[in-house]
Amino acid sequence: MLDVLDRILDRLEEWIICFLIGAATCITFVAVVHRYGASNSVVLSTWAKVHGLIWLSLAADWVYVSLTSINLSWAQELATYMFVWMAKFGAALGVRTGIHVGVDVFVRRLAPAARTPVIVFALACGALFTGIIGTLGAIYVYELDGDQTSPELEWPSWIIYLCIPLGSYLMCFRFLQVMWRFLRLGVVPHQGHGIDYQPAVPATSLAEPAR
Repeated sequence: MLDVLDRILDRLEEWIICFLIGAATCITFVAVVHRYGASNSVVLSTWAKVHGLIWLSLAADWVYVSLTSINLSWAQELATYMFVWMAKFGAALGVRTGIHVGVDVFVRRLAPAARTPVIVFALACGALFTGIIGTLGAIYVYELDGDQTSPELEWPSWIIYLCIPLGSYLMCFRFLQVMWRFLRLGVVPHQGHGIDYQPAVPATSLAEPAR
């Protein structure tokens, strides 16, 4: 049951990140095309009038009126919030997959048996730090004025800042998960091109692959 729940959480985490980064990219692209299309249509209309191309000038004026009638002032704000949420959940994904930048020169020089307390201490510090950030973020969200809204979207501010406790607590959970798997299997997630950490436990206990 725990393994099934863990897989569901993994997929949900990945789907949220993919949706947020994909939607934010599309919204940003549409907003940029809208802005430059409206401004350049004015330039094109002026140029066409100077050169006697009345039909082109009318077409450019129609494009300008059509684009300016669409209000996309909220697009940049929404895309920014999406990227912030994506970054918070992506940080948790980075802990799970081991893609965060880390300096491990000192750890690699230690004997396999001496690496265990150092790695556990580092993971525990990460869990403690993200747990504190999540708690402070939850307190901040709880104390926010319920009438406070965002400038363009006019969404309640607590919805926007909710990514701080959610993302930080998820990251804290991932640190604890990695630490538990390291103590049980003797390996940590690692995406680098160097040599992985050698197991801190006998090889016979590594029959089950680490996720």
